[in-house]
Amino acid sequence: MSIEARTLGKVAVLMGGDSAEREISLMSGTGVLTALRSVGVDAHPFDPAERDLSALTDEGFARAFIALHGRHGEDGTVQGALELLGIPYTGSGVMASAIAIDKVMTKRIWLAEGLPTPRFVWLASDEQTAPRVRAVPDEIGLPLIVKPPREGSSIGVTKVQGYSQMQAAVDLASRYDPDVLCEEFIEGDEVTCALLGEGTSARALPVIHIVPPEAGYDYQNKYFTDEVKYLCPSNLPEVEEREIGRIAVAAYRALGCRGWGRADLMVRASDRKPFLLEMNTSPGMTGHSLVPMSARAAGISYEQLCLMVAADARLDSPHAAPKA
Repeated sequence: MSIEARTLGKVAVLMGGDSAEREISLMSGTGVLTALRSVGVDAHPFDPAERDLSALTDEGFARAFIALHGRHGEDGTVQGALELLGIPYTGSGVMASAIAIDKVMTKRIWLAEGLPTPRFVWLASDEQTAPRVRAVPDEIGLPLIVKPPREGSSIGVTKVQGYSQMQAAVDLASRYDPDVLCEEFIEGDEVTCALLGEGTSARALPVIHIVPPEAGYDYQNKYFTDEVKYLCPSNLPEVEEREIGRIAVAAYRALGCRGWGRADLMVRASDRKPFLLEMNTSPGMTGHSLVPMSARAAGISYEQLCLMVAADARLDSPHAAPKA
């Protein structure tokens, strides 16, 4: 499908914001902005942390490319504001965004749909007492993962090997989120699957097999080093790759996602069963990001990907008239 850049009108690339992932968002947004401009789109940077969103209407923007990550970016809040302003935007709508940002709510939906996800314990802010925290490994075993349920980019995440590490891990996660998610650790291969489209037309792009260094796949290694190996093609058996893609699409559809997204999974070494970890509704677009890598393996350039996502911008409300 050929997309005429001029038909997109004036495009705001929303980047920066005020979440813990601001730095990554600025990197993503800069990449998207450069790509859109290179193919003739009238694109402009817009940082909601520095300017009121109402300026989008005042300045005649026709659509918004959301390159924000984390809170006030991919959690349904910006999406809701754009709905009220009547400015079509990229990615999932208000409900899907609000659900997917919350890993606990996401897991509940996936479990209700019969989709595999690691066992977990949710510690609300008033449940993080020393006896309760210490008892978590008795329920889901060791090692386990402790993380804030509404953050991304491995921020505030700890792999806990023993009981004595639990309290520090919960304290760290609770700096970023009042609630804390404790999750069964799945020993095996880490993979990610990019997704495009919506509903029955949703499709999986080639799976990426992530091979982290001994230090782990943390924030620093994700974005600022070349220590992580990304295999795409994944070199996994074809039957495994197909199953990962099937589960990722089912997970995406179960949450009501649209436009684009990325599912992160673990493939258990003992029986090669895939487990869903989370769904990203505003994936990274930095030089280390995974959706562009997967798209490239499918024959879609970074510039084409940005253009496709921008062209797919729309509103939840069927009665809202798009801006001219």
